Amino acid sequence: MEILMSPAEAHQEIGGLYREHHGWLVAWLSRRLACRHLGADLAQDTFVRLLGHRPPPDLREPRAYLTTIAKGLVASHLRRRQLETAYLEALAALPEPSQPSAEERLLVLDTLCEIDRILDQLPARARQVFLLAQLDGLPYASIAGLLGISLSTVKRHMVLALRHCLAAL
Repeated sequence: MEILMSPAEAHQEIGGLYREHHGWLVAWLSRRLACRHLGADLAQDTFVRLLGHRPPPDLREPRAYLTTIAKGLVASHLRRRQLETAYLEALAALPEPSQPSAEERLLVLDTLCEIDRILDQLPARARQVFLLAQLDGLPYASIAGLLGISLSTVKRHMVLALRHCLAAL
């Protein structure tokens, strides 16, 4: 039987993890990312994430637990950086008067990251079908031929993707 911690006990537990492992986590992330400032930011984000999700009461390997959370944050950070780079490259190709303001760029980038997060939760084939239909404008029959799957499979993947996107709204 699992014993649940009270919120106060959970915060004490997280405080202990912070005191004992924060320095180590900053150093680990800093080495991995080759940037002390980014390592410190993501270490802090790791502990903030812990505040929203209580650690298991019988945590035996705290560094492994913290590393798992931190790796997810690193992956999100790198994905966001890739999206930002691609977006800025696309903007650079626009003529000067068409350039959005800094605020508009940030809003678009945040929206792109949210869309990426939502689509990343789909199975790979459903995501591929959805992107071919929505971004490339391919008809379902062309997608079926391109991917070597049946038309009914394409439709099933589209229904799954569309339901997932609607649920995310």
